[in-house]
Amino acid sequence: MSAVSRPAQSPAVWRGADLSDSAEWATVLTDAQRAEIVDATRAARAAGRDATNLRREDFPLPGLADLLREWTVTLTQGRAFVLLRRFPVDLLTEAETELAYVGLGLHLGTPVSQNAAGDLLGHVRDERLPRTGPAVRLYTTNERQDFHTDGSDLVGLLCLNPAKTGGESRIASSLAVYNHILAERPDLLEVLRSPFHWDRNDEQSPGEAPYFTLPAIHDINGEPRIFYIGWYIRDAQRHPGVPPLTGLQLEAMRMLEDTANDPAFYLPMEFAPGDIQILNNAKILHSREAYTDHEDPARRRHLLRLWLTAHSFATVEDMLREGIPPRRG
Repeated sequence: MSAVSRPAQSPAVWRGADLSDSAEWATVLTDAQRAEIVDATRAARAAGRDATNLRREDFPLPGLADLLREWTVTLTQGRAFVLLRRFPVDLLTEAETELAYVGLGLHLGTPVSQNAAGDLLGHVRDERLPRTGPAVRLYTTNERQDFHTDGSDLVGLLCLNPAKTGGESRIASSLAVYNHILAERPDLLEVLRSPFHWDRNDEQSPGEAPYFTLPAIHDINGEPRIFYIGWYIRDAQRHPGVPPLTGLQLEAMRMLEDTANDPAFYLPMEFAPGDIQILNNAKILHSREAYTDHEDPARRRHLLRLWLTAHSFATVEDMLREGIPPRRG
């Protein structure tokens, strides 16, 4: 067997049943840690900072330094995800919450663009727009998002409000999915290592192609890294010049998705206000179930999202680390 065809072996290879006790992996902030975040936020606001111009040095968190180092180790060498509870959304205004979340994120990485408008802080909520095509991103609807990764080293989600019903987050170890495919259908891994065409959701700049090509699996230093968004690949079929997906490509995509969607593989998470989920995109696939919202707009499901280029490590291909390029022209 070649090095890249051996089963992945690391703490990031897990199945949901292995992690059924959330006390083993959820971090609950203390009152002192919450107060430090609130104090840092208000000091930064007093200095004229907001979520768009905040710098890491504007947001000192000495009381969380050990915890932040522990998270970095967990994200790179451990299970590859973190769940933080009791972020002080209940003590902060909306603008302060955005500032505090960016401030915390800056200790792990640099925020990168999440769309063609160049937004560094994403609002994940149902914008009540009919999804008439790929230009309406799925995260702006209440529809289900199948297992996928995002375009950065790390993705963070802060819950402001949960849905009335539904909206459960599920995560799965990419490496466990990889190992399963290797054991059952190693030929499909080679298909996933070959280039696919990906839709750009009409976010390209003038003169650029409306799609790009990229394999779903990259082998870096003998370790597989998965970058996968199945609907981007399927949506690219609308463009002239994109070859039809082959039978083997479709089979490989279905096996990856079916494995991640197997309850034996994924770990479910119900978000409460103040919960923050941080994932290493190279090692974790995540999904979101469809949901029903409250009628009251103030109570509707709302998450804040950060895409981060990590300070001390790289988890995805260079072309993906900077997020979605802002549209030019």
